[in-house]
Amino acid sequence: MKVIGAGLCVLGLAMVGVAGAVWAEAPGFGEAKAGPGSPFAFAASGAKAERAAQAQASGAKVIGGQEAAAGAWPWQVALLVAGRPVGPEAQFCGGSLVLDQWVLTAAHCVHMADEAGVYGDIDPQAISVLVGSQVLTPGQGDVVPVAAIFRHPAYLGTAFDNDIALIRLARPPQAPYATIEVPDAEFGDQLDTPGVITVVTGWGLTEGGGRPETLRQSEIQMLDRAQCNAAMLEVRAEEAAKGFGYAAQVFGLAEQDAYAAWDALVARAPEAMSANMLCSGTYEGGKTACSGDSGGPLVVPLDDGSYVQAGVVSWGLSARGGQGCEETAYFSAYTRISNFLPWLNAVIAENP
Repeated sequence: MKVIGAGLCVLGLAMVGVAGAVWAEAPGFGEAKAGPGSPFAFAASGAKAERAAQAQASGAKVIGGQEAAAGAWPWQVALLVAGRPVGPEAQFCGGSLVLDQWVLTAAHCVHMADEAGVYGDIDPQAISVLVGSQVLTPGQGDVVPVAAIFRHPAYLGTAFDNDIALIRLARPPQAPYATIEVPDAEFGDQLDTPGVITVVTGWGLTEGGGRPETLRQSEIQMLDRAQCNAAMLEVRAEEAAKGFGYAAQVFGLAEQDAYAAWDALVARAPEAMSANMLCSGTYEGGKTACSGDSGGPLVVPLDDGSYVQAGVVSWGLSARGGQGCEETAYFSAYTRISNFLPWLNAVIAENP
């Protein structure tokens, strides 16, 4: 795995900010609950195909993106349900090649709850990886079996912190591809600057729930994590206040006591985005990652024409009612790769 230091400069900055908005906030793509849903289960159960059929009937379009140019993003891979024909219905997450036989992805893509609610890693034989194709059709690229899955040990299935994992392929891919560099800690700090241009790529669900066959891309920018947290806290508070007012009334709290209790409650609320996460999006909204993009790369263009991967698609905002993604969202959250270099290097070194 090649690590880039702070000697290179990012291509440019875009002046952006976060303004007030109505957020349908839920930490999982298409999930209105406290932890992530399983992208693997979503695809394996046939629910993804069903959602796509509904979207086609309503005339879906892409969430602020465009089809990638031929040959672009050669490190991008698709995680597939093993044994299924290559296609959008089989694809459940994205990833990036950081070495010839190592794929970087999100932990929630390879870690899920069973029917009893017990979390565990997916059997490596249950998934495969499509390399060297931007199109999810049979006969394109190379479908490579998986030898092993390594989830960050601090990742919990009920939350998104430490949402990072490595997949070791059973063999080198037999299709054209490239690997992507990642930043060291110092360069990671520079990249995590509001206004830095970023690009997110993937085959994730589009507006209305459609699932594209061709890889898509969207240019967004780094946003200030504190502002993203403040915006999400405001919306959480707005929603929580509906129930709190009733509770205060039932308990007969005086207005002054009710305000004091409310302030204490809000002060104890944990931040949605930890220091292990990047916030990236746009001031105008409407450009975001969605289900199926999880695990894919968030890259930053450098002034020498190359790219560095700053983040891994982790979570976004669900639409109201928990169906699909919030298509007007200003931002999504990405795992900050530079925070995890010691773990990444250790896993790769210990599993040659």
